[in-house]
Amino acid sequence: MSRAFEPLAVGPWTLPQRFVMAPLTRNRAGAGHAPTALNAEYYAQRASAGLIVTEGTAPSQVGQGYLDVPGLYTDEQVAGWRLVADAVHARDGVIVAQLMHAGRIAHADNKDGVETIAPSAVQAPGEMVTADGPKPHDVPRAPETAEVAGLVADFVTAARNAVAAGLDGVEVHAANGYLLHQFLDPTVNLRDDVYGGSPENRARFVVEVVTAVAEAIGPERVGLRLSPGHQFNGIGEEVGADLTATYRAVVDAVSPLGLAYLSLLASPLEPLESLVRDLRERFDGVVLLNDGFGDVTTLETIEELLGTGLADAVVVGRPFLANPDLAERWRAGAELNAPNPDTFYGGGAEGYTDYPTLEQAS
Repeated sequence: MSRAFEPLAVGPWTLPQRFVMAPLTRNRAGAGHAPTALNAEYYAQRASAGLIVTEGTAPSQVGQGYLDVPGLYTDEQVAGWRLVADAVHARDGVIVAQLMHAGRIAHADNKDGVETIAPSAVQAPGEMVTADGPKPHDVPRAPETAEVAGLVADFVTAARNAVAAGLDGVEVHAANGYLLHQFLDPTVNLRDDVYGGSPENRARFVVEVVTAVAEAIGPERVGLRLSPGHQFNGIGEEVGADLTATYRAVVDAVSPLGLAYLSLLASPLEPLESLVRDLRERFDGVVLLNDGFGDVTTLETIEELLGTGLADAVVVGRPFLANPDLAERWRAGAELNAPNPDTFYGGGAEGYTDYPTLEQAS
């Protein structure tokens, strides 16, 4: 049997194969950043992924970043996610919400004028797409030390809301240059309090968030995503002693909690492989691996990554966009639908819920 199709126990769930659906921002949330019936259909179509990690979902209004991305901080949003959870569960899928506070990767126009925060008042490079076109990212405000507990509480509230909506759990997003990753990065986090300076201090906020969320909803419902050294969204981390010490501090602190999984994005894998292996050995639990945005993941890639012993399962992105029945197609050796990049972000059903399954195409 192909290693990719061996079952895997992750937290309380038994997955039918060793690849899962990555969080994929699609910018199709409805009014008030609430999921809709269209979103529910999209996720339900992909229930055979075994485990779906949702698109990045804001834990607070301040945490919103991109246009038309969902949140988990209002009653309307919880009701919308309940539509999604019910639809996925009706097809025997498992779905967790990725809690993503955008931090400085934001513009106030996309969140009704509320402020943007980051560990330090360091503006991100580049621009944010708004309804009025691209604009430079906001210059963020750095929260006072006493305010950080409120940020932790926002993640806890969002996690509780996810469970109330019927979702199976949450993934805490501490990767890809968003708020939690910003705290880890010494080129963005210039603080001189207990949340800045040493690797252990820069790791503190991530550890506090994960610990509090695990206490609130149960560690078996919680995953953590990290992307050490991933220079995306203005992150300046570099491979070396500081990077290793920072991520060891995170993993060593959260490993005893009994989390469902640790998800690592390593792009490119080659200079980061030794760190990934080290973190895998330090984490007492299931490790998922994403080898980055550069190449499209194939079934052969999955087999190769599983063969390295670096991970228990592989996180797959773009192939799931155009192939709601990706697992069935790969199992049958069938041809894949090609995704249309013009419909990746924003819009309606086109390029979202209209990709045919094998059964529909026959």
